[in-house]
Amino acid sequence: MRILLTNDDGRDSASLVALRRRLTEDHDVWVVAPDRERSGCSHSITLREAIEVKQRAAGTYTCTGTPADCVLLALLGLLDIRFDMVVAGPNLGPNLGTDIVYSGTAAAARQAVFMGVPGLAASLAGTRDGETIRYSCEFVARNLDAFRELS
Repeated sequence: MRILLTNDDGRDSASLVALRRRLTEDHDVWVVAPDRERSGCSHSITLREAIEVKQRAAGTYTCTGTPADCVLLALLGLLDIRFDMVVAGPNLGPNLGTDIVYSGTAAAARQAVFMGVPGLAASLAGTRDGETIRYSCEFVARNLDAFRELS
């Protein structure tokens, strides 16, 4: 499966790095993520200022915009790729109840769905240690096909 990975915690998030590492075992994974933390930005998009995009490594890009901007850019031509799914997260903190209204991670998955691509947002509750992040990434990886079928 060809997957676009993003988040709202920024490109250096330990959870983004861990999920990419895990998903690349079985999938073609590309990253377009904000260049800094954008938690709580909701579904905002950048309208009146330029967005700068930089390639950081093979298949990895950052942008000065929001998580929704990242998805828009990736799906509208930044990458000449047709993605099978967009995975956002795992967010470093829970997105429970009305939190999903404010979450940039949830908005990234929502933007994908608006554009006809299945989207999944994952979040962590509890500790942010490496073991918890690893379990979360493993859960997403093991259940990816089931999540995609729900769309």
